[in-house]
Amino acid sequence: MSFYPSYRWTFLKFIALFIDLRDLFFQFNTFLIYIMKKICYRPVYNRKNRLNAQGAALLQVEAYLEKKKVYLSSHIYLKPEQWDEKRKVIKRHPNAESLNYMLREFMIGLEQKEIECWKSGKEITLEIFKEKNTMKEAKNFIDFVKKDIESTPHKASTKRNRLTTCHLLERFNKRAEFKDITPQFVFNFESFLYKNGLQTNTVAKHMKHFKGFVNSAIDKTHIHANDYPFRRYRVKKTDSKHSFLLPEELEKLERLELKGIHAKHTHAFLFCCYTGIRYSDFVNLTSQNFFIIKNAPWLIFRTIKTDAEVKLPLALLFEGKAWEIIKHYQKNLESFFALRANSTINKELIRIGMLAGINKHFSFHTARHTNATLLIYNGTSITTVQKLLGHRNITTTQIYSEVMESTIVKDLQKCAPVKRKKKTDKKHKPIENG
Repeated sequence: MSFYPSYRWTFLKFIALFIDLRDLFFQFNTFLIYIMKKICYRPVYNRKNRLNAQGAALLQVEAYLEKKKVYLSSHIYLKPEQWDEKRKVIKRHPNAESLNYMLREFMIGLEQKEIECWKSGKEITLEIFKEKNTMKEAKNFIDFVKKDIESTPHKASTKRNRLTTCHLLERFNKRAEFKDITPQFVFNFESFLYKNGLQTNTVAKHMKHFKGFVNSAIDKTHIHANDYPFRRYRVKKTDSKHSFLLPEELEKLERLELKGIHAKHTHAFLFCCYTGIRYSDFVNLTSQNFFIIKNAPWLIFRTIKTDAEVKLPLALLFEGKAWEIIKHYQKNLESFFALRANSTINKELIRIGMLAGINKHFSFHTARHTNATLLIYNGTSITTVQKLLGHRNITTTQIYSEVMESTIVKDLQKCAPVKRKKKTDKKHKPIENG
């Protein structure tokens, strides 16, 4: 018997193990090199020990590597009392939380740039920050606004709304400098919005965003506080009338005999009337949002706008009509939630409303108002409606105060004591004067 084959096999396994260890060593060595060449970052306030005319100084980020330093501007200006040197955080500033978030994100961006260089095999030097500074000085006011929107920790929906205002400002004056933002500029921009057919409350929304942009520019010393352009301006708003459908109008939609895409759009609208959910939440629903709890169907989801968790007992809402719609589309439920753009659906709803004989202009959002209005009118408490709609603040739910007033009258009529008729003696009738 020869032992040569077994020796050969052992030797080959040893060679394979050696190769694996060598690769591991090289990887570890590469990692050690990276660690040894890791750039260190720290915030540095008022490096030049000099305050500007507003009594503020620049907050920078120091990048240190191999006894060399570069200083990168965060474009955040603070007064001395607004910086905590020990904790390296912003304090006593009206926007302290947002600015601290902005600073952290800036530093994370720098580290990500460094990691990308390491992954691509490039030499890590401080020169990588000279290629592109992620927070360059704004060219003008519009450029500043775009950068401000990107850097603030707002939700995606809020950023989209603010970007709409930015695009309107760009249409009005895309070359506007910081010095151009005067009281006259503010009033002219308001007039521009009205001339473009925007309603009072929509104009108010954009002016509020514009005011926020100006406040941010003041915080970062692009505009002097003494030149505040909104000093004499007041945002104008009107009490909006929220349209809703009456029960008989909902019945007209229910009785419509439509086919294909028109039927789907009608059912989607009715589903939102019965549940009160927004268009943005509806199109993000999946089959995973529906649960059977104690033999009863529930819809559970987180709202896109407020990130609030909403739990809806479908069997208890409007006699379970929403659940009946879901059962109708259960074979292809995902396609039921795949709607076209909200504006397109709203145009479709106008045509569907005309077919149903509803002489009322309504949109997809009318479904939400319809849900809340009918719930309140039928005696549901305002706090319950708040939970069902996913409102974080009850004041948001109180836009339906008109309906609440009607409900109060209705409830008082129910509770009013029945007046008893006075018994009169037929033999002794009251003596009439005269």
